[in-house]
Amino acid sequence: MLANPLSPSWLAPPADAAALPAHVWPSSAARTAEGAITIGGIALPQLAADFGTPLFVIDERDARDRASQTRAAFETAAAAHGTTAVIYYAGKAFLCTEAARWMIAEGLNIDVASGGELAVALAAGVEPARLGLHGNNKSLSEIDRAVGVGVGAIVIDSLIEIERVADAAARHGRVQPVRLRINSGVHAHTHEYLATAREDQKFGIPISDAPDAVAAIRARPTLRFLGLHSHIGSQIFAVEGFLEAARRLLTLHADLRAGGEVPELNLGGGFGIAYVESDEAPAIEQVAAALLGAVASVCGELGIPMPRIAVEPGRTIIGPAGVTLYEVGTTKDVVVTLDDGASAVRRYVSVDGGMSDNARTALYAADYSVALASRGSTAEPMLVRVAGKHCESGDIVVRDAYLPGDTVPGDLVAVPATGAYCFSLASNYNYLARPAVVAVRDGVARVIVRGETEADLLRRDVYAHHPGANPQGETL
Repeated sequence: MLANPLSPSWLAPPADAAALPAHVWPSSAARTAEGAITIGGIALPQLAADFGTPLFVIDERDARDRASQTRAAFETAAAAHGTTAVIYYAGKAFLCTEAARWMIAEGLNIDVASGGELAVALAAGVEPARLGLHGNNKSLSEIDRAVGVGVGAIVIDSLIEIERVADAAARHGRVQPVRLRINSGVHAHTHEYLATAREDQKFGIPISDAPDAVAAIRARPTLRFLGLHSHIGSQIFAVEGFLEAARRLLTLHADLRAGGEVPELNLGGGFGIAYVESDEAPAIEQVAAALLGAVASVCGELGIPMPRIAVEPGRTIIGPAGVTLYEVGTTKDVVVTLDDGASAVRRYVSVDGGMSDNARTALYAADYSVALASRGSTAEPMLVRVAGKHCESGDIVVRDAYLPGDTVPGDLVAVPATGAYCFSLASNYNYLARPAVVAVRDGVARVIVRGETEADLLRRDVYAHHPGANPQGETL
């Protein structure tokens, strides 16, 4: 079939509308003889019947396999150059107590970026020494708690934090290991809001300020300097940005060795995944080999030993393992006039979720895929835009995709690659309750985060149960 003229250049009509591209969907994704999608050996219509929609579905085996694969990739690449690697799972991508336990079981540490994320990791029973704390504006209480419980590393993000962490360590009688986040100035090829190493940026300190900052850290007897940290952005396919950041940091790293030990170099995360069939994300083994090879090469040029390498992937581990399941509520054909005066039809397929469970499309103009999940179809594919139910014109879940032309209200559709940053960014906009998270594995489904109810939403409303009085006790 011919492409709809409203379709972006990267989106071609599917040769097989039932296909589930392996690099986009969880490894267990398949279809039944009737055409329903299964994840983890369970048909999505069954999950919808048992748990409702919208629904976050996580393929547990896929997530854990990706965690193990990532650890093996970096440890193997590091060993090839005579060093070691430590992998921190970036909890901001998706975190609950069960997911934290998966990561620890697969040999990863966990990176947290707030007191709340720290609380989740501790509730999961994670040993504090296996945690790292990030954040550009850590509160005094967050710092105090992190130091008090004994987190393995705190990333210093500004000069003022040196004193704050040192004082907390003194109060608790500890020597706190710290890293210093450096703004390398490397501009990653990603959405502007996802780039985190530009000069005009809230994260980190400039390279030029680093020597004085490290000297200040070393002057505090309650702090131990682990090394430099860099994070250049998110959803990055090209490794060149990481390589350039590593080169810039290693030059500084070499200079800092004159004043004391610098055992580690943390290159952050941000590795990209495939959201649509045309995306070509590098395998994690390629990323690890390229990064460690570059570090080894620069270390050789500078005449310094290889440091221990730390990385902080999140999206590449949990993103492809997640699928969001929706029920179609309405469909609507919209005739769009083209520049040449001709017209084309775009079908809006509205679902029972939206930007409250996936804000990435509105925030970053992110692209996603979608598939009919509840049945098979031989209907010709039609260009669609999957919209949410919120009172916002920008409430779009999937901007451009093809679905069977006979998709109707009551059908289930599934959006893959939603394991990262969808649950994390979920909100109660328009007072929608946030969906449950269900883990599936080997034909078994279990709720790992309970879905909210309207009662949950009203529970925080102080006067919801006393409608006749305001705080002063006056009749309303």
